[in-house]
Amino acid sequence: MDPDDAELIGRSLHGDEDAFVEVVRRHEAAVGAYLARRVGRDLAEDLLGEVWVAALTSRAAYDRSFPDARPWLFGVAHNTLRRHWRSRPDTEEPLADVTDITDRASGWDPWAAVDSRVDVESVLRQALALLRPQQREILTLVAWEDLTVADAGRAIGVPPGTARRYLHEARMALRNAPGMAALLTDHNTIKEAN
Repeated sequence: MDPDDAELIGRSLHGDEDAFVEVVRRHEAAVGAYLARRVGRDLAEDLLGEVWVAALTSRAAYDRSFPDARPWLFGVAHNTLRRHWRSRPDTEEPLADVTDITDRASGWDPWAAVDSRVDVESVLRQALALLRPQQREILTLVAWEDLTVADAGRAIGVPPGTARRYLHEARMALRNAPGMAALLTDHNTIKEAN
C-alpha cells in the first residue's frame, strides 16, 4: 500500500528527498489547475514553482493527522496568490477588458479577472463578482477543486463551521442574484430536454 501524503511529508522531514517529490507529483496537476483558473496558464506556471518552494519550506508545520495534503497545498497556493496580488501596482489592471468591481481600499480582489475568464453566462459572472472573497473561494474550492467543505475551510484557514456558513451564504447569494432565476430555469429546461 502506498504511503499517504502525511507519511511522505514526515519522511521528507527526516531526510528522504524523494518523499516530498512524490507529494508534488501527486498534486501538481490539481494545484496547477487551481492557479490557472485564477491567473491564467502562463502566470500559473510561474507561481506553481513558488507554491512548491513555500510548501517545502513550511512542511514542518503540516498537520500530519490529515492524510491528504491537497487542501493544505491549496492553502499554500491561495497564500501565494494573495502575495502575488498584493505585490501588483494599484494602477496595473489584471486584464485589459476587466471592469474593476472591487474596493481597492480593502485590498485588490483578483476575482474580477477570474470571473472574466469563466466561460459561463455573464449573469453568473456578475453574481460571482457580488460574493465576498471568502465565499467565492470556498464555493470554487468545493465546486472546481472537488474539496469537502471542511477541507476547503482548512485550505483558507477557517473552521469547518465557518466554511459551511460561507458556502451557504454563497449559494443563497447566487440563487438570489439578479438574472440567476432565469439562468437556472434555462439550464433546467435544457437538462430536462436531454
